[in-house]
Amino acid sequence: MKVFNSKEDIFNTIEGFKAQNKKVGFVPTMGALHAGHLALVSKALKENDVVVISVFVNPTQFNKKEDLEKYPRTLERDLNLIKTLFATNIIIYAPSVKDIYDENIEALNFDFDGLENEMEGKFRPDHFDGVGTVVKRLFEIVKPHNAYFGEKDFQQLQIIKKLVEKLHLSINVIGCKIYREESGLALSSRNERLKLEHLESAPTIYKILKKAKERFAKQSPKKVTEWVIKEFEKQKMLELEYFVIADIKTLKEIKRKSNKKVYRAFIAVYADEIRLIDNIALN
Repeated sequence: MKVFNSKEDIFNTIEGFKAQNKKVGFVPTMGALHAGHLALVSKALKENDVVVISVFVNPTQFNKKEDLEKYPRTLERDLNLIKTLFATNIIIYAPSVKDIYDENIEALNFDFDGLENEMEGKFRPDHFDGVGTVVKRLFEIVKPHNAYFGEKDFQQLQIIKKLVEKLHLSINVIGCKIYREESGLALSSRNERLKLEHLESAPTIYKILKKAKERFAKQSPKKVTEWVIKEFEKQKMLELEYFVIADIKTLKEIKRKSNKKVYRAFIAVYADEIRLIDNIALN
């Protein structure tokens, strides 16, 4: 396992592998790695000859300066966790902000055909411009054959697929199923910041999602949404920000069901000041 901090060094190394006709997989992360990230890396290792993992806390996708400052930076621990995979064909790219952005730490403006305006986009203005900016930059540096993203951030996954489509990049974007704790709580770097009482309550999010899925088979989207809102009103430790049943292609909230379309339920919940997101396939 080699660690690179310079885009020139990692670019040249990857080009060397490509000259040997080796397939390159890529797992972009913001560090604070957990078992969910390792699942992405494990899948990438099975499907590629070399896997690049980026560890970079991207400043342009944070709406609040305090969130950026609080975000955990645990590179040494992250590297030790990656070593537990016992893989020799892993490359780490851990750049500085200057290495990624030079002197221009600003997000580009993107048009993702409206995907950026739904759900997270409504509550986190310009967030996906920041995501698009850093992913575009990382794709330019790494130029992978395959890139892996978790379905916990399903909206982000769809936006990155749209980014690749619009920029005409020859990169295969692969979504990987949500990795959960035994309790059902979706693994997230934010979970580490939860107080004990909120950590104990947080699995309720997935329990409600599963019941919402059952109800969706027989009830209208409106009825299911009303039920979810009432369920969260009973929760003392959790505050619902939004619950949306959406078409997976447009990410727009639906009013009526169609047998010809595929739907997913999306949710954002506050546990004290920690914001947790999750989703579940409905049909």
